[in-house]
Amino acid sequence: MGSLPIGTTKLEAALAEAHSRYAQYHPLSKKSHEEACRYMPGGNTRTVLHTTPFPLTIASGESCYLTTVDNHRLVDFLGEYTAGVYGHNHPVIRDAIQQALDGGWNYGGHNKMEQQLAKIVCERFPAIEQVRFVNSGTEANMMALATALVYTGKKKILLFNSGYHGSTISGHAPSGKPSINLPHDFVFGTYNDVQGTEERVQSLPKDSLAAILVEPMLGSGGCFAATHDFLSSLRRIADERKALLIFDEVMTSRLTYHGRGWKVGIQPDLMTLGKWVGGGMSFGAFGGRKNIMQLYDPRAGTLGHPGTFNNNVFSMTAGVAGCSFLTPEVVDNLNALGESMRGQIEQVFQQHGIHGTVPASPVPDDMHVPGHPSCPPKAFIKGVGSLMCIHFAGPDRELLQGLFFHHMLVSGIYLAQRGFMALNIELKESHVAKFIDALHAFCAEYEGYLKW
Repeated sequence: MGSLPIGTTKLEAALAEAHSRYAQYHPLSKKSHEEACRYMPGGNTRTVLHTTPFPLTIASGESCYLTTVDNHRLVDFLGEYTAGVYGHNHPVIRDAIQQALDGGWNYGGHNKMEQQLAKIVCERFPAIEQVRFVNSGTEANMMALATALVYTGKKKILLFNSGYHGSTISGHAPSGKPSINLPHDFVFGTYNDVQGTEERVQSLPKDSLAAILVEPMLGSGGCFAATHDFLSSLRRIADERKALLIFDEVMTSRLTYHGRGWKVGIQPDLMTLGKWVGGGMSFGAFGGRKNIMQLYDPRAGTLGHPGTFNNNVFSMTAGVAGCSFLTPEVVDNLNALGESMRGQIEQVFQQHGIHGTVPASPVPDDMHVPGHPSCPPKAFIKGVGSLMCIHFAGPDRELLQGLFFHHMLVSGIYLAQRGFMALNIELKESHVAKFIDALHAFCAEYEGYLKW
């Protein structure tokens, strides 16, 4: 490990040791990263996959397992950030892709699978009367916002801090810092803050609000679920202001068969979907009320919407196969497993004396102070169904988050470095038990740092 700087804390020393072991344990991943750095900035073309001190390189996936280039087998609790709900190399998806291969691709014309997938989507999600396909969740949200601007003839778009709607539409972008957010007229509110959102909207010029874009549960923002009162208030505000309410269900649409909005009883004007609906392929979709989507009818509509791969045969065929396989029973079983796992994680924290009031929304750094009424526990879990995130709080939270990530890797478990998890249908109770055992061991080793 080498000598550490004077004043290094025990947690800093432990993380440095974890990084040293990681490098020794994954030499081929390290070599792959160093070679990639020659051709990509930081060896990276997808920021979220970067981990410290370097990312793993995956050689293959099978069922709920990933195998690295160093031949280490990991149980996959990350699920490709929700897109990998089917696990890896699932026979239903593999057979669909083979079918697409056998028929050729890049037609430059319609194919028989796109109308089948459109029918499945419209029948599955009550908010969607008509749908159009794109290539990612980012693109789906970009198109939904563009649609709202044209339909309403207005410009302002309400987003929420900690929300994420793709690489170009993010509430994560620090104020005053460079970002790649689209140059829309965005205004920001605080998630789950009914009164604050009302006041923010009241401060806007009359007849200026075109759209409200919101996740029914924050995905990359830490799996904080929206309250019913919050979503109801957004529905009311949109109606009063003649704006469109857009639910970003790229992630949350897998939490129940008909989507999260349907579950909580609130219907948006437009809804966006992501890659799991396309069988885990490159895919996105936006849809909603017919009178809005008719803007795209090329026979008489106002808007054009090209895109070479909007209806590509791989995504269309895999989407039909995957959505048909994810029946209500399969979806319910997956999310029941997630509820059970989250309950077991909460029990582990309680058994190790990690107590406190778990916040309903992301808590600003200046509230991570013992005695503050909004101070969260040093460790807690948030989520709904098969999506969840383990959080750490306090001034040493980043150290704890890094130590937890590396501890779980050593235990044979793969998750996001930020603690995010998305279960897949190949995971079983035995895999959850393995996770819980590893969490117990982590809490036992760092128990003194996990309490205020």
